[in-house]
Amino acid sequence: MKRIALAVNVLIYLFILSPILITIPASFNDSVLVAAVPQHLSLRWYRNFLATPELVGAMGLSFRLATVSTVFALVLGTLAALALVRFRFPGRNTARALVMSPMVIPGLILGLALLIFFTRVGLAGSFTSLVLAHVVVALPYSIRMLTAGLQGMDSALVEAAMSLGARPTVAFRTVTLPLLKSAMLASAIFAFVTSLDELVVTLFLTGPRLSTLPVEMYNYIEVTSDPTIAAISVLLIVFTSALVLALEKLIGFGAVT
Repeated sequence: MKRIALAVNVLIYLFILSPILITIPASFNDSVLVAAVPQHLSLRWYRNFLATPELVGAMGLSFRLATVSTVFALVLGTLAALALVRFRFPGRNTARALVMSPMVIPGLILGLALLIFFTRVGLAGSFTSLVLAHVVVALPYSIRMLTAGLQGMDSALVEAAMSLGARPTVAFRTVTLPLLKSAMLASAIFAFVTSLDELVVTLFLTGPRLSTLPVEMYNYIEVTSDPTIAAISVLLIVFTSALVLALEKLIGFGAVT
């Protein structure tokens, strides 16, 4: 029975990881054809990526956008999580459902709604609209991580600090934030990766001179089928894996919850 369970688990993991297992060797293929088993190893498509200004520029924009969005998502997520966990107010459950709704609303609908809104307020096609849209998408993940961190925190420590004369702002800075740093770091990583990977919503808001890496990759494969996209995908896999490993090294996965 254990062998059957092991075999099933192995098959499930292979199914989940199969795109990655194909993408990595394909990125080192010397041929213009995407092949899971390359005949000759080469860095040709990595060099092609670096030699394509549109892709390199889009990568820079994506990282800048993800950084700014993460900062806003972290600040707003911390405030929202504190309000939802520490305070009791009418409509709290409705407010929680509202801030978490971008996780369940289809990206097509969310992107169209944001496009209509930003067009009416005069922000369509701007970097500001992209930042706001990515904050909307990343905020629910930030709130969930920070909510879990606050719920696992001993509130008596904050109460003890205030009973000893610390003002609420001082207690927050010296007690709550240090205890919440693991959840904040995890929240920042999730928000950054979510923003970096966002495609559907971003498609509605980008323009010719404001295109993120996922959008540029999408446009690239419409006209070209070489393994350049596989090379970019491997770089993104390495980068996100390094972020997750850094999180585990610094705080451990168990410390987040």
